[in-house]
Formats: sequence, structure tokens, C-alpha cells
Amino acid sequence: MARMAKSLPPFVAPGGVRTLLLHSCCAPCAGPIMEKLRREDFDFTVLFYNPNIQPADEYELRKQENIRYAAELGVPFVDLDYEPQTWFARVRGLEWEPERGARCTVCFEMRFERSALYAVENGFSVFTSTLGISRWKDMDQINAAGERVAARYPGLTYWTWNWRKGGGTQRMSEIAKEKQFYQQEYCGCVYSLRDTNRHRLAQGRGRIVRGVKFYGRNDPEETPR
Repeated sequence: MARMAKSLPPFVAPGGVRTLLLHSCCAPCAGPIMEKLRREDFDFTVLFYNPNIQPADEYELRKQENIRYAAELGVPFVDLDYEPQTWFARVRGLEWEPERGARCTVCFEMRFERSALYAVENGFSVFTSTLGISRWKDMDQINAAGERVAARYPGLTYWTWNWRKGGGTQRMSEIAKEKQFYQQEYCGCVYSLRDTNRHRLAQGRGRIVRGVKFYGRNDPEETPR
């Protein structure tokens, strides 16, 4: 007899709420999550707060791609301040931590702290993030950061839904190609850019050329970071 497919838990936000705040790191990662929330008739707002993304032109390109998709879906988009110097101060001493290390934990918490503050100031009781959908990230690390931050605010919950399941990872690549999103080739910070370039050079590949690759236009393509 054929093995039964493992069913997913019901798609229900904490407390059964239908309104939530979605912290977004970029359009490729946000694509399938925004699509699903819209399809499930959630009332949600996208919040873009990512001071880790450097340099400024890279930040602006990633942000504008996210704005473009939010506008297409008719979803409210909140653009918070770009504060790279604050981010550098927070991660000082962690410059040589590997990706998924202590620097990333500090980075996630900084972004979630600002997201949580916006949530409580604007009447949201639940927030979540697009960060965990990427296979390049440690989902447990991200969820733990979100839950720690949410615990500081009474009545606020971080939703730890696994956005990779139910075809989320595959849909991420599909939407990125359909919408021809900008293809970022490093996580976002200058240290990620440094380490990615070192890895590429060790493999005999060239350095990243920013701002030129877009899904659906360039081959080969990689899973969105």
C-alpha cells in the first residue's frame, strides 16, 4: 500500500488572529509567504527593517523589489529607517563569526526588536518573518531570536510557522523567476559578502558582481538567500 503523505498542521496563526505583521528580508524570500497570506485572506502588513544590508545601493535595490511585489498584491508596506552604523555597533567584535554564528543571532534580534516595537505601537499581537524560509538560514536560530524578543512585550507572539514546508521552498524559486526578482548572491552584510567572495575565489569562481543578476534572466540560478 502506498505510504500516506504526511499532512501539515492547520494554517492558523497564534490565537487564531487574522491580522499580523510580516518582517521581510527581501522579495525572493517574502514572495511565497506574502502569496500564501494573501490567499488565506490574512490582513497583514510588510515591514522592511534590514540595516544589515550593505552597501546602500544594494539595500535600496532589495527594498524596491519588495515594494514592487507588495504593490502588485495590494499589501501595505512599511519602510523603516536604514541604520547601518547602529548595526555595525551592535555586531562589533563579531566580524569574523561564520554565517549562522553569534553575529547572525545579534542581527536577527536587532531586526526583530524593531519589528516588535512597531507591532505593539500599531496594534499587532502577532509578528513573523520571512528569514526562515531560506535554506541558507538556521530556522531554529531565527525562531529562538523571535521568541526571545516577543517575550519582552506582554501580549505579543512571534509565529514560528515553518514556511519551507508545503512546497514553500519550491514556490520561492518559482515566484522569483516569474517576477524576475533581483538575485542577491550573499546574505546582506559586508561580512557575508567578504566570506562569500573568499569561498568563490577558492573554487576558482569570480567575485560577486552586485546589481546585475535577476531570476528568470540569468543561468545558472541558485536558491534565494
